[in-house]
Amino acid sequence: MLTAYTSDEIRAAERALMAVLPEGTLMRRAATALAVTCAKALPRVYGSRVVLLIGSGDNGGDALYAGAMLARRGARVDAVLAGQKTHEGGLADLRRAGGRTRGGDADQVLTDLIQRADVIVDGLVGIGGAGALREPYATLAGLTARAPGVVVAVDVPSGVNASTGEVEGEAIRAHLTVTFGAVKAGLLIDPGASHVGTLQVVDIGLGSHLPDPGVAALTGPDVADRLPRPSAESNKYRRGVVGIVAGSDRFTGAAVLSAGGAVRAGAGLVRFASAEEPVRQVRARWPEAVTKVITPEEGVRDVGRVQAWVVGPGMGTDDGAHALARSVLASDVPVLVDADGLTIAARDRSLLRRAAPTLITPHTGELGRLLDVPPEEIEARRLHYARRAARELGVTVLLKGSTTLVAEEGRPVRVNLTGTPWLATGGTGDVLAGIAGAFLAGGLSCYDAASCAAYLHGLAARLAACDPQEGEAPIAALDVAVELPGAIRALTASAWQL
Repeated sequence: MLTAYTSDEIRAAERALMAVLPEGTLMRRAATALAVTCAKALPRVYGSRVVLLIGSGDNGGDALYAGAMLARRGARVDAVLAGQKTHEGGLADLRRAGGRTRGGDADQVLTDLIQRADVIVDGLVGIGGAGALREPYATLAGLTARAPGVVVAVDVPSGVNASTGEVEGEAIRAHLTVTFGAVKAGLLIDPGASHVGTLQVVDIGLGSHLPDPGVAALTGPDVADRLPRPSAESNKYRRGVVGIVAGSDRFTGAAVLSAGGAVRAGAGLVRFASAEEPVRQVRARWPEAVTKVITPEEGVRDVGRVQAWVVGPGMGTDDGAHALARSVLASDVPVLVDADGLTIAARDRSLLRRAAPTLITPHTGELGRLLDVPPEEIEARRLHYARRAARELGVTVLLKGSTTLVAEEGRPVRVNLTGTPWLATGGTGDVLAGIAGAFLAGGLSCYDAASCAAYLHGLAARLAACDPQEGEAPIAALDVAVELPGAIRALTASAWQL
């Protein structure tokens, strides 16, 4: 499992380690790793142009010492001193190695310097930085964004909140981020994660000094260990029966996709209940499912015994849909609420107050309606609002988006690291709901079902969209469902170590 920490947790661990090490040991370790990374990013070090963007903190010191190492190997190194102060030891070392320095005021000379650089090292702001970049840092970030060279961020791209991933205003967009000691939570969570590029974690010995993490990400082996698997004694009922209430006469696709996600993710049995037309469509596409036409008045009382329910995809939001949602949420088994079910719950939050476990799977707009918060605010502060929703609503939250988060009160927030931008197409969320519902019926907790479903959903999308020889291509939601067995095979064969 990949664990991640806040800046305060990292700095506390660094202080504890520095107390037992000779002075300067951690900075030398960090600078050496940074220099090696920069050297690998260059066709050759000798004769290359390296620009260091230097702020007032220790990240600037790391960059200066790394620049000195590159200068001694023949690189032309220019340090732009943008902070109110500069790390004295690092600056002296760079000058001894032949590096040059200049101020951070923007002019044509500085613009040309950054434009000609083969590598630009961002050492402006450390992990304690928060809020918008001040000048001249913001201008330097803008100049860097327009430069053709490789941008290497020291510890965290300047302008990204290392603890939360929040970005206010201008921020460095790195091709590589070299982070020291442990992963910072903000490097995994958008919008900050989109500024990181390739993430390289350098072990500087913090290990035993770190606390229990507040953010984590499952890897392939973690998911493989958690997936429900049949045994020799299994039958369809022991493997888990999931009930799905989805679709309507207007939205039949959501019915087919959510049922398909559950079927292909390995549910022992899928019981699908809805209006006549979605039932007909599901019966035609997924003959494995047991289907039943229901009305709002009768609800789900005669559908049959299930171990978990999925309610909401494409079911509409009228009074009849509200009655069906109430019928499902009155049950004593775990329930996943998605899509239209969330819109209904936003109007009647009492539906979510239940004794049995509840998992909600909103996108930012749906979560915004539940919390009465603008969706753009949730997008900017995904970690904060995922935690808030779990706490206020008393549910497990799978917040969908470019970085999917799974939050449950008292547990580390899990970040999903699989997926592809091709998932941004209609219906993929319906497939995800079906997968997670199958895992709930198979006995996983809401926390694990959501985390494993998000991982598998992203992996299946990658397999569907990306071919190592032929490149990438657009996918449809049904492609993700169809690819699920292949994704499970890849995990259980340990072929993917993500």
